Amino acid sequence: MAEAAQKRGPVGEGDLPRTETGVREVRRITWIGLIGNILMSGLKLTVGIVGSSQAVVADAVHSISDITTDVAVLVGVRYWSPPPDECHPYGHRRIESIVTVGIGVALGVAGLLIAYKGIASVRDEHIRRPGWIAFIGAMISILAKEILYRWTNAVGKRIRSSALCANAWHHRSDALSSIPAALAVAVAVIKPELSFVDHMGAVIVAVFILHASWKIVKPALTELSDRGAPGHVTARICEVASATDEVVDVHAVRTRRMGPGIMVDLHITVDGSMSVTRGHDVSEAVKWGIKQQMEDVIDVVVHLEPHANGVSRISSSLK
Repeated sequence: MAEAAQKRGPVGEGDLPRTETGVREVRRITWIGLIGNILMSGLKLTVGIVGSSQAVVADAVHSISDITTDVAVLVGVRYWSPPPDECHPYGHRRIESIVTVGIGVALGVAGLLIAYKGIASVRDEHIRRPGWIAFIGAMISILAKEILYRWTNAVGKRIRSSALCANAWHHRSDALSSIPAALAVAVAVIKPELSFVDHMGAVIVAVFILHASWKIVKPALTELSDRGAPGHVTARICEVASATDEVVDVHAVRTRRMGPGIMVDLHITVDGSMSVTRGHDVSEAVKWGIKQQMEDVIDVVVHLEPHANGVSRISSSLK
């Protein structure tokens, strides 16, 4: 057992290649998204102005906010990817959560500003009615941003990056917000007397944006508040630890989120007459068993206790 533990190496060593690959993936897909956002923002702003559509101009502002979040991810990945150090013994993964919150807040602010503009100007008359060019620009945006969402989200899930998944939702919200913008333009073009619909389209865009903002911010804030993993995850940890040879009892299981991963600490009891070396081997077996069977777990701290005679074997996280 000791030899097996030695072969596995120290905690976190196996994560390094995946981390390096993940950083490259984050940078690559975010740069693609950044270029796409610049092109889409320019396109929608141009056709929105030329086509006299407030809804499409508002949608262009949303795309410009996407550029800000792309930059936030590109800068942030430099700080959350390094390994643990003296000042950050648990690693820098929480920085990713902070970046995720920043993305969500930026998205929410953009949504509020767009909503205010749409409501404040709903009674204003268009000097020129919206043109079909604005409709075409919105439709192109829907297609392009949905492709970017699917691509970015797939990469984010594969490397378990909350910031990248959040940025993917920024793309999806942009695609969704272009739908009411396109419809508003179409109605205003076909029925000029209903040109106020273009303003209301901007408000509907803002609602989509605010909804996406909340979906991004809520899980990141939950993590930063140190909320533990769900009950079924804790139960699985107990199950894996209890199944390890020579473990008599598992209790005091605690978990915390750290970026996309879970940190675990727990207490196990073993035969009180067991040697220190043997006890260490058992605790290492528990640690690596949990890490191998639960991919979200990035580190496990095991506290070893002597087993009291007559106490039955229990697997519980409630002690």
